[in-house]
Amino acid sequence: MLVLTRKPGEKILLGDDIVITVLDARGDSIRIGIDAPRGLKIQRDEVVRAVTEANIAAATADASAEDQLRASLGLLRPPAAPTPSAGPTTSAAPGEPQTPEA
Repeated sequence: MLVLTRKPGEKILLGDDIVITVLDARGDSIRIGIDAPRGLKIQRDEVVRAVTEANIAAATADASAEDQLRASLGLLRPPAAPTPSAGPTTSAAPGEPQTPEA
Protein backbone atom coordinates (compact mmCIF):
# COMPACT_ATOMS: atom_id res chain seq x y z
CA MET A 1 0.00 0.00 0.00
CA LEU A 2 1.29 3.41 -0.95
CA VAL A 3 0.79 6.00 1.82
CA LEU A 4 0.93 9.69 0.85
CA THR A 5 0.57 12.95 2.73
CA ARG A 6 -1.44 15.58 0.88
CA LYS A 7 -2.74 19.06 1.71
CA PRO A 8 -6.02 20.60 0.55
CA GLY A 9 -5.84 21.40 -3.16
CA GLU A 10 -3.16 18.79 -3.87
CA LYS A 11 -3.88 15.92 -6.24
CA ILE A 12 -3.04 12.27 -6.77
CA LEU A 13 -3.03 10.86 -10.30
CA LEU A 14 -3.95 7.23 -10.99
CA GLY A 15 -3.00 6.24 -14.50
CA ASP A 16 -3.86 8.72 -17.22
CA ASP A 17 -7.52 9.34 -16.47
CA ILE A 18 -8.16 9.31 -12.70
CA VAL A 19 -7.46 12.33 -10.49
CA ILE A 20 -8.06 12.40 -6.74
CA THR A 21 -8.08 15.88 -5.21
CA VAL A 22 -7.94 16.64 -1.49
CA LEU A 23 -10.68 19.24 -1.03
CA ASP A 24 -10.65 19.77 2.73
CA ALA A 25 -9.06 18.35 5.88
CA ARG A 26 -10.62 18.87 9.31
CA GLY A 27 -9.77 16.92 12.42
CA ASP A 28 -9.74 13.23 11.62
CA SER A 29 -11.61 13.41 8.30
CA ILE A 30 -10.89 14.63 4.80
CA ARG A 31 -13.05 15.46 1.79
CA ILE A 32 -11.82 14.23 -1.54
CA GLY A 33 -12.97 14.70 -5.10
CA ILE A 34 -12.53 11.98 -7.70
CA ASP A 35 -12.42 12.66 -11.44
CA ALA A 36 -12.70 9.39 -13.33
CA PRO A 37 -14.27 7.98 -16.49
CA ARG A 38 -18.06 7.70 -16.18
CA GLY A 39 -17.99 3.92 -16.69
CA LEU A 40 -15.67 3.34 -13.71
CA LYS A 41 -17.48 2.25 -10.54
CA ILE A 42 -16.45 4.19 -7.44
CA GLN A 43 -17.98 2.82 -4.25
CA ARG A 44 -17.46 3.33 -0.53
CA ASP A 45 -16.27 0.16 1.18
CA GLU A 46 -18.74 0.40 4.08
CA VAL A 47 -21.70 0.67 1.69
CA VAL A 48 -20.58 -2.35 -0.36
CA ARG A 49 -20.15 -4.40 2.82
CA ALA A 50 -23.58 -3.39 4.18
CA VAL A 51 -25.31 -4.27 0.90
CA THR A 52 -23.50 -7.62 0.73
CA GLU A 53 -24.53 -8.48 4.30
CA ALA A 54 -28.14 -7.47 3.62
CA ASN A 55 -28.23 -9.60 0.46
CA ILE A 56 -26.87 -12.62 2.34
CA ALA A 57 -29.42 -12.15 5.12
CA ALA A 58 -32.27 -11.86 2.61
CA ALA A 59 -31.14 -14.94 0.71
CA THR A 60 -31.00 -17.03 3.88
CA ALA A 61 -34.33 -15.89 5.36
CA ASP A 62 -36.33 -18.89 6.50
CA ALA A 63 -39.67 -19.85 5.02
CA SER A 64 -41.51 -18.99 8.24
CA ALA A 65 -40.67 -15.30 7.74
CA GLU A 66 -42.33 -15.45 4.32
CA ASP A 67 -45.33 -17.27 5.82
CA GLN A 68 -45.63 -14.60 8.54
CA LEU A 69 -45.61 -11.85 5.93
CA ARG A 70 -48.20 -13.64 3.80
CA ALA A 71 -50.40 -14.22 6.85
CA SER A 72 -50.22 -10.57 7.88
CA LEU A 73 -51.23 -9.57 4.34
CA GLY A 74 -54.03 -12.14 4.28
CA LEU A 75 -52.36 -14.06 1.48
CA LEU A 76 -51.62 -17.28 3.34
CA ARG A 77 -53.67 -20.18 2.01
CA PRO A 78 -54.31 -23.31 4.05
CA PRO A 79 -52.35 -26.33 2.84
CA ALA A 80 -54.09 -28.19 0.03
CA ALA A 81 -55.75 -31.45 1.03
CA PRO A 82 -54.05 -34.49 -0.45
CA THR A 83 -55.89 -35.90 -3.45
CA PRO A 84 -56.90 -39.56 -3.20
CA SER A 85 -54.92 -41.90 -5.38
CA ALA A 86 -56.85 -43.28 -8.36
CA GLY A 87 -54.91 -46.52 -8.20
CA PRO A 88 -52.08 -47.73 -10.38
CA THR A 89 -51.75 -46.35 -13.86
CA THR A 90 -51.59 -48.51 -16.94
CA SER A 91 -49.95 -48.04 -20.27
CA ALA A 92 -51.75 -50.64 -22.39
CA ALA A 93 -53.01 -49.78 -25.83
CA PRO A 94 -56.76 -50.13 -26.48
CA GLY A 95 -57.75 -53.76 -26.84
CA GLU A 96 -54.68 -55.10 -24.99
CA PRO A 97 -54.76 -56.50 -21.46
CA GLN A 98 -53.93 -53.85 -18.89
CA THR A 99 -51.12 -54.47 -16.42
CA PRO A 100 -50.24 -52.06 -13.61
CA GLU A 101 -46.91 -50.24 -13.94
CA ALA A 102 -44.34 -50.76 -11.22
